Amino acid sequence: MQKLVEGIHQFQNDIFSSKQRLFEHLVDGQTPLALFITCSDSRINPNLLTQTEPGELFILRNAGNIVPPYGAVEGGEAATIEYAVSVLGVKDIVICGHSHCGAMGGLLDQPQLEKLPAVRSWLRHAESTHRIIEENYSHITDPAARLTATVEENVLVQLEHLRTHPSVAAALGRKALNLHGWVYKFETGQVFGFHPQESQFVPIEGTSFATLSDTLALPPI
Repeated sequence: MQKLVEGIHQFQNDIFSSKQRLFEHLVDGQTPLALFITCSDSRINPNLLTQTEPGELFILRNAGNIVPPYGAVEGGEAATIEYAVSVLGVKDIVICGHSHCGAMGGLLDQPQLEKLPAVRSWLRHAESTHRIIEENYSHITDPAARLTATVEENVLVQLEHLRTHPSVAAALGRKALNLHGWVYKFETGQVFGFHPQESQFVPIEGTSFATLSDTLALPPI
């Protein structure tokens, strides 16, 4: 806790003063560039990863970067998504998984969730991910490779869940929104984006924004 308190003092004395005009401007409202949905894992810092300032990302975090299908849960996820799309008018939504994800590890080894009933219940929203891995990836026996495949497939499953939200479906219908699936490998700093034409995740580095938007935005169902 002492480190957190010291960090607040450093922020107030060094960071805030250098960005005071930015924070004063944010009093008038926010116009974020994107809704960024990612895991609660402490090893991910969305603003550091994307080099964005306060006010540029609307962030939703939970265990496993999960988006329950619309109506499945009366919770903060649906409210956050609806507000981002319908009120803030974000043009892009990114679902970003990550390497070595504990939630996805639990999905693969469910006995370890025996004493974590809330986690087990939450991961029901990734049951399609579990089924895909069990039935389509039996050829992958290496635990690390299997976990990587699970992380990637879960991003795609949660993107499909995202489409069930009325605000998202409406925005996609009028071509006012793009959906993106990313996986962050925190031990190397690499970010991989899903490329529909290649049906795989490819490195984002070096890709222009226009090309990235065109190739990684998933086509409507």
